[in-house]
Amino acid sequence: MVSLRVLILASPSAASGLATGDVVMRDCFSLLGREALVALMLGATMAVAISIIGYIRGDAVVSLVLALSMMSVVMIGCVIGMSLPFVLNKLGFDPAAASAPLIISVCDASGVLIYLFVASKFLAIG
Repeated sequence: MVSLRVLILASPSAASGLATGDVVMRDCFSLLGREALVALMLGATMAVAISIIGYIRGDAVVSLVLALSMMSVVMIGCVIGMSLPFVLNKLGFDPAAASAPLIISVCDASGVLIYLFVASKFLAIG
């Protein structure tokens, strides 16, 4: 899923920085802001592409649901990917453990939940 790709890109930069001492806890918000800007641009690009497909295969509402879901999933993946190494470091665990299969599963599950939430709000489902 998309959140997996964002997590894989965001998490190692924070984990390796923490491991080498190049990044400290007070750098968390500046790194998160920088990664969020990149995720916003990536999410916008992907949202445009998927909304075109959604419009061709469905209608404007489907296109909107797909675009909003894509943006949200990419942003949540970025936040999880960047914050987990800092949280694990603060709790005394190895920051490199942030790329474990359990964390990736949490990211993917959150992506599905985001999509279903957005779809239920816009498509009058349930």
